[in-house]
Amino acid sequence: MMLRQRFVLDTTALTDSLAWESEGATNICEGMNAILDRVAQGRLHLGISCYIPYPSVYNEIKDFSRHNNCETRVMGKVDTWLVKKSPDRYKVKVPSKIFYEYVDYMRSRINKGMNISEEAIWESVSRCISLSENGTGLKDMKDEIERDIVGSIIRKFREKYRAALRYGILDSGPDIDVLLLAKELDAAVISQDLGIQRWAEQLGLRFMESRSFPVMIKEYMNALPENYKEEKEADRMI
Repeated sequence: MMLRQRFVLDTTALTDSLAWESEGATNICEGMNAILDRVAQGRLHLGISCYIPYPSVYNEIKDFSRHNNCETRVMGKVDTWLVKKSPDRYKVKVPSKIFYEYVDYMRSRINKGMNISEEAIWESVSRCISLSENGTGLKDMKDEIERDIVGSIIRKFREKYRAALRYGILDSGPDIDVLLLAKELDAAVISQDLGIQRWAEQLGLRFMESRSFPVMIKEYMNALPENYKEEKEADRMI
């Protein structure tokens, strides 16, 4: 008999494009449907239980479904096959060492963001000085500075700053809920978020990338003996 497994799903478990493209889907609504069908197979034939933090991750998934104009059956499948549970934030124990490491990690990220900000300021000043050397007045250069210098530097700054401060960071309540619920249930985490992955490893939690999750269930299903599938189907029909 297969050992029953528990999984806590992040929003990306249903929305990551590579996860649903592996199921042959061409858009996010088809993809969410296909992955939820895999979850249903896991629940019915393998005894797999899949959880989502409620209401945080549940609301994120609902928003994705609504913003992409998915059919109501998508949320119907979410309500049917995913167990909605709030993590016990008061009883789940997290080692104090994790907090020290997180603070140290955040400090390094903030310092990196500050360095990127300083680089952007120095670049803008340098380019403005270079532009002013032709003797043109500031008023006449205003449009050119805003268009060619400030605009391009801000775009580059945003990209670098976002990468520096969001890579490997827990930057939302739902991220923390996923980890706390997985810790509470001794479950594996399913996510494509690098911040969740990093801190799942720090907490000693099992982790699987979103794109590998439906593939895993498919492999489990392919490994089941045919007579076992027939017996499960017969039991379901009774």
